[in-house]
Amino acid sequence: MTGFTNQLNALRGFYNTGATRSFDFRREQLQQLKKSILKHEAALNAALFEDLHKSQEEIWATETGMVLSEITATLKALKDWMEPTRVPTNLINFPGKSFLYPEPLGVVLIIAPWNYPFQLLFMPLIGAIAAGNCIVLKPSELAAATEKVMGTIIEETFNPKHVLYAPGEGVTVIPELMDAFRYDHVFYTGGTAVGRIIYQKAAAQLTPVTLELGGKSPCIVTPNASLKTAAKRIANVKFSNAGQLCVSPDYLLVHASVKDALVGLLKETIVQFYGEHPIASYDFGRIINRDHFNRLKKLMENERLLHGGEHNEEQLFIAPTIVDNPSLNAPIMQEEIFGPLLPVIPYTTDEEVRSLIQQHENPLAFYIFTDNKKEAEQWLQAIPFGGGCVNTAAMHYLNKSLPFGGRGNSGIGKYHGRYSFETFSHIKSVLKTTAWPDMPFAYPPLKGKLNTLKKLI
Repeated sequence: MTGFTNQLNALRGFYNTGATRSFDFRREQLQQLKKSILKHEAALNAALFEDLHKSQEEIWATETGMVLSEITATLKALKDWMEPTRVPTNLINFPGKSFLYPEPLGVVLIIAPWNYPFQLLFMPLIGAIAAGNCIVLKPSELAAATEKVMGTIIEETFNPKHVLYAPGEGVTVIPELMDAFRYDHVFYTGGTAVGRIIYQKAAAQLTPVTLELGGKSPCIVTPNASLKTAAKRIANVKFSNAGQLCVSPDYLLVHASVKDALVGLLKETIVQFYGEHPIASYDFGRIINRDHFNRLKKLMENERLLHGGEHNEEQLFIAPTIVDNPSLNAPIMQEEIFGPLLPVIPYTTDEEVRSLIQQHENPLAFYIFTDNKKEAEQWLQAIPFGGGCVNTAAMHYLNKSLPFGGRGNSGIGKYHGRYSFETFSHIKSVLKTTAWPDMPFAYPPLKGKLNTLKKLI
């Protein structure tokens, strides 16, 4: 505990010097981070393959490429983000001028998961640096090879008084980090159960939080959908990273009239993407560890499988699997799957769909496949969710102009692009005025000035 306390106090001391606040400092840190990532790109590729069997192409698309793109976009916009923004001023404050001033929060804690261990640690880090903070980083120990390479990048790039890397087992390190210090913000990505614990610990010190959680994200396929396209786009996201993706379609709600046709197309698509033997596929990932492998294997028990189901514990492999109409009380429909198992549930009425989704309300993501624009809009308005797509899945996550985050059970707060900068900033409201003119009606005695005040306010 003492070691962390001293290091955390050193972060606070460094922040209080004001060293992190200048544009030049922030720009330099981001530029050096980009150089270090490029320097260690091959090591990151090897580590992510070791941890999750990710191909270099998938790593670029979902890990390193996303992070490098975020750094580039942030560097381009940072000066504008840091500038005070002028906003309208009301009549009673005439001739004053009103501004919004962004300022750093201070010392922030970022806790990342294992499924996208690099991207989900470094994306919020970029926003925290851009906003001028000092940062503590807690990576997931489950992606051990990637954790090691990320440590090399952080430790060779940053002064530990600016960015502190805190690896180790989460059940030990996270409580130590949170009990030893009061942060100005905690940013957590991961499961809801741990998110609740972090929220409770932060609340005890009135520390604001961003919680990027998950849940059971539904995907609706209506009779008006282009089924061949829907099958490709659903399978592409659902089985990416072996289904270990927080914005993956957790289950399909398919109109009964098109269910058989869609299932047939999904089967064809899986074979097209990963071959007859996905265990040999260059593009198909692995489950992170045996605990998660056994959890997913158990979810398949007693279920009717329309495709897949093959598994190999030694290789931590579970094939892309389609599950036919499981009971809503079955474990596979009671918890977030977070693996390559796709339940397909037929429906006949919109009321059935609403009722089912409400059992797992406020999902992180929501997807609707239909070529009927009116139908799509009705569903977007009807279902509360964090973010979503029409006729695709998960791609909203890649747009820096769209804030990413959940609501209710799926999370609190948002980030990406400018939204990351704002998450790690406090926006100060400032009114600037002059000594003249000095309006006498503003001061006591106020008797007889009511009509004037009513007109001005």
